[in-house]
Parts: sequence; C-alpha cells; structure tokens
Amino acid sequence: MNFTRLGIVATLCIAMLAPAVSQAQHHDERDHAHEHYDVRHGHNHYYPEHGFRVGAVPPGARMIGWHGEHYWFHDGVWYRPFGGGFVVIAPPFGVVVPVLPAFATLVVIGGAQYYYANEAYYQPVPEGGYAVVAPPGGDPGAPPPYGAAPPPVAAPAPADNIFIYPKNGQPPEQQSRDRYECHRWAADQTQFDPTQPAGGMPPDAAAARRSDYMRAQQACLEARGYTVR
Repeated sequence: MNFTRLGIVATLCIAMLAPAVSQAQHHDERDHAHEHYDVRHGHNHYYPEHGFRVGAVPPGARMIGWHGEHYWFHDGVWYRPFGGGFVVIAPPFGVVVPVLPAFATLVVIGGAQYYYANEAYYQPVPEGGYAVVAPPGGDPGAPPPYGAAPPPVAAPAPADNIFIYPKNGQPPEQQSRDRYECHRWAADQTQFDPTQPAGGMPPDAAAARRSDYMRAQQACLEARGYTVR
C-alpha cells in the first residue's frame, strides 16, 4: 500500500470514529445531568439528586419498611413512592438495611466507625444490618446518633399523586426533566420539600406549605404545556 492510500484509509478511520467519540461524550453528560458527585471522605461516586423522579426503581432494589412507610434502596440510593412513580430521597434516621451500599467508605470520626455513601452514614446494629445515623461531628441541629435518645420524628409528607398530560407531545425524557425542574422550583419558592419528612417544615406549618408547593408545581407544569390533575 502506498502512502497516499494509507493516508486515505487513516482519514476514513478517524472520520468513522469521531461520531462514536462524540456520542460517548454526550452519553456521559446525559447520564450525569441529574446527579451529584459525592467527594466527601474521598467517596468519589455519582448519585441521583434528591428530588429526582423515576418511573420505576432499579432491578434488584430492596423494599424497606419503616414506621409504616415503604422505601426502596439500591446501591446507596433511597426511593419512595411519589406521583405515580418514585422520587430519590435522603433516608430517614434509624432505618435499617440488611447490607451496606455498594462502594461504602469506612471512616473513623471521634473514635467511632461509620460507613459512608451518598451523604448518608451507617453503623451496624446488634440485631443485624446497618442503620442510617445522624451525621457525626457536630452538624448544627443534627439529631443524636443511633443508640442515643432519639428526637421526635415527624411523619413523612404523604405522597403527592399528581398526573400530567403532555399537551404538546413532550417525550417521556422531557416530561421527567420538566417534572424534576418544576419540583425544584416549587420547593425553592415555598421552602417545602416533599422528599423530606414533613417537607422539612415544623409540623404546624407543613400542611399550609404543602398546599403552596402543590400550587407552585402545578403552575410551573402548566406553563410548560401540561395539563395537571
């Protein structure tokens, strides 16, 4: 093969590989669009953002019962039913899982051992399994760790079962993105986050703020071309 033909072949190979590289880069960006990179304690893993909604939990997710509620757990990510699907949440303190999250990082703080993953700390319990405990190290307002006198725990906010109908033919991926962004906007506007127990509000204010949150979320979705029921 002469140099001219070799140059043509090399050029064709590069041209064929370029779209694949571009698609791989785009795929990586899309995969992390609603994720955060947890670097605390050198953990260094991606996880979905709290509040992100999915239609179904991943295969192999474990259902965990706690205080009359049902949660699902998979590789350090916690879910609960929300609006006909599931929403990613921060786990409640005290809930016990039979196995540690994948890639959990062992840390020693104040002479005590913890396992860390996805902004949650775990400690073994005598009856078996691992309990989610309050962050160690004096976080302002954090409840005491597992084994100390637990603080009163407000019941989680009830699931908000709303249904949206795309008036403009929005594809499922866009519907999921719009629902997540409207959830975040409504939570920012009202300071009520339904992914947290009692919406993150004092019990006497939770009901009113929940109504404000629902109205804000509906207004956002309707402005994006959805009918909300």
